[in-house]
Amino acid sequence: MRLILLGAPGAGKGTQGVRLADHYGVAHVASGDILREHVAEGTPLGKRVAAYVAEGELVPDDLVLAVIGRAVVAAMETGGYLLDGFPRTLAQAKQAYAAATQGDIAADAVLFLDVPDEVAVERLVDRSATSGRSDDASIDVIRHRLEVFHSQTYPLLDFYRQDGRLVTIDAGAPPDEVFDGIVRTLDERLGA
Repeated sequence: MRLILLGAPGAGKGTQGVRLADHYGVAHVASGDILREHVAEGTPLGKRVAAYVAEGELVPDDLVLAVIGRAVVAAMETGGYLLDGFPRTLAQAKQAYAAATQGDIAADAVLFLDVPDEVAVERLVDRSATSGRSDDASIDVIRHRLEVFHSQTYPLLDFYRQDGRLVTIDAGAPPDEVFDGIVRTLDERLGA
């Protein structure tokens, strides 16, 4: 199974991504985790990424595509993938789709975790108290991240809706209900 998981910051991508990858036996490829690892390790890529992450900005396409492309190819060798938080822009989606169709590794479905902004803000504020993540450090950064999502990532929904792969999930419910709804929908749609 090959899945893309989209949603605003605080929509539950990390929570659902891990569970879904485990449920379907595929690799969980989380772009944010991979980029944060590079930042924490102080790699050359991490140094370039750090400033973008701290400001709540999207990391430039060339940096993200280089890292994620390698991870997806490796994931396909083990049976599939769940892409969590990638692509984030229409340009990334188009580039990734072109590469994926050439390699016959395009996603079977694109899950959009739909959550109201105020629920996302509340979740991120709660998470900041325990995670120490710099991109959850303040309400201003959180609201900016949501603005960036609406302006740069939200247009992807039409892109994936046009080819029939978009599946919208109400992510405002408790995590177990969201997970059950995703699995039920995917099983019906893909015969998983």
